[in-house]
Amino acid sequence: MPGDLPYQLLADAVLALHVAIVAFVVLGLMVIILGNLLRPKWRWVNAPWFRLTHLAAIAVVVAESWLGITCPLTTLEMHLREKAHETTYAGGFIEHWLHRVLYYDAPAWVFPLAYTVFGVAVVVTWWCFPTISRKRREQIE
Repeated sequence: MPGDLPYQLLADAVLALHVAIVAFVVLGLMVIILGNLLRPKWRWVNAPWFRLTHLAAIAVVVAESWLGITCPLTTLEMHLREKAHETTYAGGFIEHWLHRVLYYDAPAWVFPLAYTVFGVAVVVTWWCFPTISRKRREQIE
């Protein structure tokens, strides 16, 4: 229906945002590690703004999983898909798409554990590769 198109487009935009955030969290850790191994070219990966944003993003995911909260982006996307008279999915964003991509069913406890382990890995990178302020970075260069 023509009136459903705005809702469908908004749902797709929320999905794209969600994918971008997931990519930032997952790829961000790899970029931090690689950036520190490929010094001095990638010093920006230790900028406090980048590291704090990355830490905050995974902290939200871990907190949501431990508290049993469905991600607000998933909830918003499903609401918009319902308004557009589209099919919705049950469960969380990651679980749904992992199942779709990998055809793998995991027990519910696997996801909070995986998120927590990943979150711990992010915290460990703070210890292994501390942040560097812009002023300190300029002094090093």
